[in-house]
Amino acid sequence: MLKLGDTNHLQVIKEVDFGYFLDGDEEGEILLPRNQTQKLYSIDEWIDVFIYLDSEDRLVATTKTPLGKVNQFSFLKVAQVNPVGAFLDWGLSKDVLVPFHEQKKPMEAHKSYLVYIYLDTRSHRITASSRFDRFLDYYNDLFEEGQKVDIIIQSQTDLGYKCIVNHTHWGILYKNEVFERLKIGQAMESNIKKIREDGRIDLCLHQPGYGKIDGISERIMKKLKSCEGFINVSDKSDPEIIYQEFGVSKKAYKKAIGALYKKRVITLVKGGVRLID
Repeated sequence: MLKLGDTNHLQVIKEVDFGYFLDGDEEGEILLPRNQTQKLYSIDEWIDVFIYLDSEDRLVATTKTPLGKVNQFSFLKVAQVNPVGAFLDWGLSKDVLVPFHEQKKPMEAHKSYLVYIYLDTRSHRITASSRFDRFLDYYNDLFEEGQKVDIIIQSQTDLGYKCIVNHTHWGILYKNEVFERLKIGQAMESNIKKIREDGRIDLCLHQPGYGKIDGISERIMKKLKSCEGFINVSDKSDPEIIYQEFGVSKKAYKKAIGALYKKRVITLVKGGVRLID
């Protein structure tokens, strides 16, 4: 069955001057315009293409990779706003529409927003929405503690960061366990830290390129936050001072400091370590 707004594996059945026709099964022949691919194909060859609707609502294929797809969240920029709604640039020749009634707050041109892309069953058109609750579940029935998941930062709250988990559920990252700046729309890996009795999901940040913050790094970060962002223990401090403060060897401390520095979470200054605001 053809998946609109997603990648499909289709067979080339005809070549014409302006492109290729693909076998869309019961949907009939689907055009892959020549300007939507950089490759040459042979008749009967099977290729991966993204299927969407052109400006005349006809099925069309492309080998380009869009910035989002149906049933997923994406952080997209508004190309224009007109009396119909906001049109978002998702990397294809036709922008995706967010009708005014699907905007949680009025969208402005040239600003970026986190949206959910879905197939409107009434119009059979690919549409987007910034009203998320009907697309997401607060209560877990898919995950287990310790599981690795993909998350998108949706908003910042007094508790921390409200996140979208695997495009299907809400989750939360608590601010006392986040040691780097996070941005709305930022995608990353995380672990399921805890599933509460009510089914809600607590997350533990898995930092890209570094992994979970280990115990030493976590102790350093907590100490920095409790000392107004500065500690007078550097990677050149006496091993006994380091051990008294953090209970680890100088080698282990230097490794943890180095990892935090590479993440641009801290900066090394004369006589100590400072947290980057």
